[in-house]
Amino acid sequence: MTKTGVWLIGARGNVATTAMAGARAIAHGRTDETGMVTGREPASRLDLPAVEEFAFGGHDIRETGLVETARSLSESGVPTAETVEAVAEDLREIDGRIKTGTAVNCGEAVADLGDGPPLEDRFGVEEVVDQIRDDYESFRRAVDADRLVVVNVASTEPELAAPDRYDTREAVERAIADDDQDLPASSLYAYAAIADGHPYVNFTPSTGSALDGLDDLARQEGVPHMGRDAKTGETLVKSALAPMFAGRNLRVMSWEGHNILGNTDGQVLEDEANEAGKLASKGGVLDSILPDMGHNRVRIDYTPSLGDWKTAWDYIHFEGFLDTQMTMQFTWEGSDSALAAPLVLDLVRLAAHADEAGESGVQPQLASFFKSPLGVDEHDLSRQFDLLEAYVERHAGSSGTEADR
Repeated sequence: MTKTGVWLIGARGNVATTAMAGARAIAHGRTDETGMVTGREPASRLDLPAVEEFAFGGHDIRETGLVETARSLSESGVPTAETVEAVAEDLREIDGRIKTGTAVNCGEAVADLGDGPPLEDRFGVEEVVDQIRDDYESFRRAVDADRLVVVNVASTEPELAAPDRYDTREAVERAIADDDQDLPASSLYAYAAIADGHPYVNFTPSTGSALDGLDDLARQEGVPHMGRDAKTGETLVKSALAPMFAGRNLRVMSWEGHNILGNTDGQVLEDEANEAGKLASKGGVLDSILPDMGHNRVRIDYTPSLGDWKTAWDYIHFEGFLDTQMTMQFTWEGSDSALAAPLVLDLVRLAAHADEAGESGVQPQLASFFKSPLGVDEHDLSRQFDLLEAYVERHAGSSGTEADR
């Protein structure tokens, strides 16, 4: 069976830890694929790598062990203490494959999470990239993986001030060679992956592979990539609900969203520079679906006592027939990592499939996973799901798997 290497940026964070613990729990028969898009049709008709065969490694600037992180998460109920102990040895083995990463241009809020000197304290940008590339390849060889998929699940960086500076492959490579400290860590990780032929997925609002120069590189090298900012909670509901108002010609006058969360992401987003990118992706979903809406605001506040849980309260003020003003309110409460982790596993499987199929550049069939999907202007969730179904039709037909045909 083909072995897929999975390299997680931010490997000791909550989402990464939950994804790895979940994958190993599936391998040990302690849970199933509930919550995974690839665990049901249409995506399950594709010939996808088995989650049980994933080999994990990653980069982080923290030194807290995966078992310790998993046990801390279990205090909030996810995963259960029994599950953590069942996969503890697997997590310890993975811990040995996690390397010190970079936090260049990630903002003070992220840098403050580090337990030791990051790569940029010892190297210039070009040397940082070389070290990352070496870490990728050393891991792939060590686990004897046929393919390596790199996924960024690190904390959110500040927005990049002038992304147009990096509009070609040559511009990106020149910036790296010239020790351009404005290039953020997420883009350095993306460059290192794509340059060596590894599919890259940006699960975060950070810049990652969104630079035109990195898409240029991906197309030239025949590498699939996708992002940005996974859609797991409140925004998922918005992208499903907003088309209802549009389709029924109900005029939304105001949509107010208030989010509170208590994990490390919430702590990092207390910094206004780091928060800006997150707010842009969360608020932007409604703009294309309800372009005439008068007021659209999103708030994110850190509430430490919530741990890894998050709550969103949305208030929608709309107008119907005979100028009748009405309201809808909903509350979304969920485990942040339990919502995100299965999507990480989905995206690894689907990125690996795209790579096997010879796809390159951005992958529009993955739009439904993201708040700001690269290369896709459609934010209606059902239409985004249609993109994935059409992809399955092209590769697996209306029934059966590729292996069956």
